[in-house]
Order: sequence, then structure tokens, then C-alpha cells
Amino acid sequence: MLVTARSLACDAMKLGDIANADALPNGKPLEGVRILAVEQMQALPFGTMLLARLGAEVVRVEHPRDGESGRGSVPWMIDADGRKAGATFVRNALNKKSVGIDLKHPDGKRLVKELAPHFDVFCENFKAGTMTRLGLAYDDIAAVHPGVIYLSVSGFGNTVASQYDAWPAYAPIAEAMSGLYEYKRTGDNPPVVGPAGALGDISAAMFATIGVLAALRQRDRTGQGQYVDIAMYDSMVAMADLVVNFWSMGLRGDRVAPLIMDGFRARDGWFIVQVGREHQFERLAQTLGHPGWVTDPRFATREGWRTHLDDVIRPALEGWAADKTRFEACDLLARDGIAAGPCHTPEDIVADPHVAARNMLVEVPRTDGEPDPVLIPGNPVKLSGVAQGPESYPATVGQHTAEVLGDVLGLSEPELATLRAAGVIN
Repeated sequence: MLVTARSLACDAMKLGDIANADALPNGKPLEGVRILAVEQMQALPFGTMLLARLGAEVVRVEHPRDGESGRGSVPWMIDADGRKAGATFVRNALNKKSVGIDLKHPDGKRLVKELAPHFDVFCENFKAGTMTRLGLAYDDIAAVHPGVIYLSVSGFGNTVASQYDAWPAYAPIAEAMSGLYEYKRTGDNPPVVGPAGALGDISAAMFATIGVLAALRQRDRTGQGQYVDIAMYDSMVAMADLVVNFWSMGLRGDRVAPLIMDGFRARDGWFIVQVGREHQFERLAQTLGHPGWVTDPRFATREGWRTHLDDVIRPALEGWAADKTRFEACDLLARDGIAAGPCHTPEDIVADPHVAARNMLVEVPRTDGEPDPVLIPGNPVKLSGVAQGPESYPATVGQHTAEVLGDVLGLSEPELATLRAAGVIN
């Protein structure tokens, strides 16, 4: 049967669904925290979505006509306003409000500065120096809101001079500079770009989330706000920790870690096995029907496992797995205490009962007539005392402009109309 997002939509959380509903009376841990986000693409929006899922109110500031750049990413669908809603935007925009303000217009800057004191956190992820040129840098916001937690996410940071200050950066740039690509490159082959999706964006967003939570906790103790400065390059150096660490401990050039951490072929595709300890190798030998490997001098050291990986171990392991599916092979290995996992396709992930049971897919209905919903990852942070959901649909550009400016700043409809006519808001 052809597996589609629509045929499996019943296994994904719907936007209005609630999991762990018994915890609803507890509320969510970040309720009452307000975040004003001048954000685009993913390096910050992924983090603010995590915070929103934990109960924070997130108001994103976008250009009143075009919205943020993630809306134009590919692939895309047409939203309720007839604009493009790109995949990067859709998967990072749940549970947020949208205010359309032109930051280059003097009145737009004024509105943002007037909004800032009503929010606990002000955050942005533009190229270093952009917010300074706009007059919305940390010092500018702190002048009107001394207790602000100001978060910046950029390629190379804002608080320390860098030779890369003038460089724009997307996720693969930071990933490449972390050494991760060169670490895995073989021979004269070009590096494989984006092997883990937008890891440079996601890592920066996660460290940004940690930074905001830590700064909020410190403000609870001291009453003082501060600047949280996250660089994608720094984040990737941390995520690719083994690159420099292994090099410093002598694993250089053609030397690799002495363990089995490789892909092997089963009847229906590839699976991964990791064996890094002697007792694990003994279990592998027993499972494959080669108990003699345990006393074989070729395998007396872990280095021997790698030396004879392709001429001895791989043929034996793939021969054993030849009549098994990826799942069957991994299940048998796991039962014997050997870490293994199948290389899943998107269809495998969508159909995985584990993913469904842990609410790790959220169904976003399409607005352009296509039958299959958009599927985005659910919240991986499971708290026993916090309900998951309900999620809200990604906002159209400026959907909440009048609501936020009216409720927060008390602007009247004639005042809003004047700002609209001048192109300051939508």
C-alpha cells in the first residue's frame, strides 16, 4: 500500500489535540513569560517554538508586506492570504502571533521600542550588526527596558570581534566550519552537505533556549536582565565536540576511533551497528555464529575490529542479515545487547508506532487544496506534569497586528489606520 501523510494522519497529533490531559490543571511552566521575536528562517524560530510549547507567549515581528524570509522557502504551499508559506516557516511557526511592522521606518522602530518593555524577552537572529544599524540593539532596548533578556542568534556572535563578522551564515556554513564535514569526508570526494538537516540552526536554537531559561532564572534571583549572545559557529563546535577532542588525543589523519560504528545491508536496506566494548564484541560474535572471534588474535584489540571490518566482520554480518529486514536484524541484535538501528525512510518514520505513541508528529492541514497534511516534529520535551498541546496554526503575516498594538499599546483604530496608510504596519 502506498504510504502517504494523509493515510497516516490519524497517527499524528492534530493541532487541537491534547496529550497527557490529566496535567492540564497544572498549566505550563513558562505561562506568563512574554517574548518579542524579530526572527526569520530557523536558527531562532525553532527555539521560540520550543518556548511557546512550554507556555510562553511569542509575538513575532515581520515585514508587513513580505513577512519573514522563511515564508518564501521551498517547498511551499499557499496560505489563507494567498501568500507562500514555505516549509521552514510552517515547521517553526506554531503557537505564535504575528505582528507586521516595518523596522526600517522610524515609526516602526518606535513601535518596537514601545512594545519591548511589555515583554520579558526580546530576541533576533539577523546578521551581526544589523540590529545596531536599525537602532534596536541590546543597548537601545535595555535603555527603555533595563530588565530585558535580549537574545541574539547569529553566525558568529555579536559581543566579541571576529574576522567573520561580515560573513552571512546559514546552517551548512557553521556545520562545515565546525570540522564535522571534513571529519566524515573520504578520499577526494566532496563533503556531504547537510547530513543531519539544519543542525547548525537547530543547535543554535537549543543553546539559545537554554540561555534564555538560565537568564530568566538569574533575573528571578537578581532582578537584572542581560544579553544572551549565541553564535551558530560556537554551537556547532560544541555539537561536533569529538572533532577537536579526538584530534587533541591523537586520532589524526587516517586514524579513526577503534570501534565498529558503521552501516550494514539487510534484505530491505541499511542499518547501523555500534560496538565499542569487548563484551559487546563478544555478544556480536555469538549472535553471528562466530564465537571463535573472541579468541582470534586478529580481534585481540579494538584496532583489530577496524582492520578486519571489511574483510571479515562485514561479510559475516551482512550474510547473517541477508534474509532479514532492517527491523528484524536490529531487533535480534538489540535482544542480545548490541546497539543497532534501521536507517529509516520518511515513510518509515511516519508509520513508526513509537513516533505515534510519543506524539512526535503534528499534522498541519494544508490551505491550498492539497489532500495530504504537512507533518512537522512534535515536542521532544516530555514533562510528566505538563500537558502537550493544543497547538495553534501558523499565523498569516500580521494576523495579530491590530490585536497586539491595541491591547499592549492601547492604539485606537484611527491610529492603526494612519500607520497602515503610511506602510508602517499591515
